[in-house]
Amino acid sequence: MTIMNDQKELPESPPGGGATKRLTGNLTTSGIVFTVLAFNAPLTVFVGLIPFVIGSGNQLGAPVTYLAACALVLCFAVGFTSMGRHLTNPGAFYAYITAGLGRPVGLGSSFLALLAYFFFLAGAFAFGGVSLESLVRDVFSGPDIQWWVYTFILIAIVGVLGYVEISLSAKVLTVFMIFEVVIIVAFDVASFAKGGPEGLTVAPFLPSNIFSGNVGLAALLGVMCYGGFEATAVFREEARNPERTIPRATYIAILSMGSMYAISAWALINGVGPSNVVAQSAEDPGGTATGAVALYLGKIAFDVVLALVCTSIFAAMIATHNISARYLYSLSMDRVFHSSLRKIHSKHGSPHVASLVTSLVAVIFIAALAIAGVDGTSLFGVLEGIAAYPLILLLLLTSVAVIVYFRRNPQYQVGVWKSTIAPGLAAISFAVVAVIGTQNVALLIGGDEVLAGILLALFYFALVSGIALSLVYRKRRPEVYARIGRQEA
Repeated sequence: MTIMNDQKELPESPPGGGATKRLTGNLTTSGIVFTVLAFNAPLTVFVGLIPFVIGSGNQLGAPVTYLAACALVLCFAVGFTSMGRHLTNPGAFYAYITAGLGRPVGLGSSFLALLAYFFFLAGAFAFGGVSLESLVRDVFSGPDIQWWVYTFILIAIVGVLGYVEISLSAKVLTVFMIFEVVIIVAFDVASFAKGGPEGLTVAPFLPSNIFSGNVGLAALLGVMCYGGFEATAVFREEARNPERTIPRATYIAILSMGSMYAISAWALINGVGPSNVVAQSAEDPGGTATGAVALYLGKIAFDVVLALVCTSIFAAMIATHNISARYLYSLSMDRVFHSSLRKIHSKHGSPHVASLVTSLVAVIFIAALAIAGVDGTSLFGVLEGIAAYPLILLLLLTSVAVIVYFRRNPQYQVGVWKSTIAPGLAAISFAVVAVIGTQNVALLIGGDEVLAGILLALFYFALVSGIALSLVYRKRRPEVYARIGRQEA
């Protein structure tokens, strides 16, 4: 049985005697918040995704899109954090969906989550390699080396940080995130202070602009930019006083991202000018933001941004690597994956074997792409677009799971807003976004309809295969089935 004290969970006794060593740590609220922010790479969102939403999404209404997405994710967080106060298992979406919708759907969702995070991780590594290649060659006039060489170096560095104690990664992420936030805030202030070429604009908040362009695609991309806040629950075992730290970190992370994205989108529209920003963003998404930075902050700031994009994506690699490794660890703790993946390092207290396997998967994936001669420049958008779809499905399943969980456990006496209304609004909204996502998967990955069909089949195959495996366990290995979703055996 799991015994709780005021701050931490004590080890549980596994079948067969002895004590299973559990993850431990002392992560603070700020450490977890910076991990979530790092996963989403705010500077990369500013340079790459915000211009894309302006150019291909709902155009001048982009700031309102980010505010609406923030409100939606906050509705989700209401139920998510309320359930977390009663469900103390780590494992996040995997554990929550299992507790609400049952072990079969829970195991299927864990496979879906792993797939999403590995795509996120591969995309981050590819983009990091390309960014480093460009930085070394174009800014520092260094040698012209293939992007995948830099990518393998990054995988090695991230692997080392994932191997050691989680607090070291949190400190590295904090430093990088401070620099990112400073440069974004500096641009926002400069844009509004100087007024822009057409004066201070309120065009983003006009009703005619809020609903302009492809609102559905913009909503999908907007929600995608809030991914990774699941980490607030993934690191539960390594958090200081998780009962307070987890909810606090969740809300701070979401509100920080929402305000940063909305204000920066408005500042970019203001800085370029509402008459030109849509066409310019559609033609050159990356160049629009960096060009605006150079215009308002100078050439030095432009070079700094290029360097910080590299550190931004590096921080995202660390965060995504750590989340992926802990999913492997959780599934091993539940006896679904091999027992070696649940080993905890005697000195660092990290799931070091799961971390090494995560690095190995990244090496194999990137090596296959390099051998195939794939252009690394386009990989980030494609792989991140791929990962966005299963993330939406996980948010939808978790929202429904929250409602069902509280219906089955009325003894918790959670108010109707937290147990039904907020997660219900989130579920309906995520269902709409999922439908939009299904219709726009090809657009997210560059227009390849055949690849889009293959990927959709892959996502649902992962979900179904997890469900099927759980049913096999229920019949042949009931002791494993009982543990699925970090449940008590």
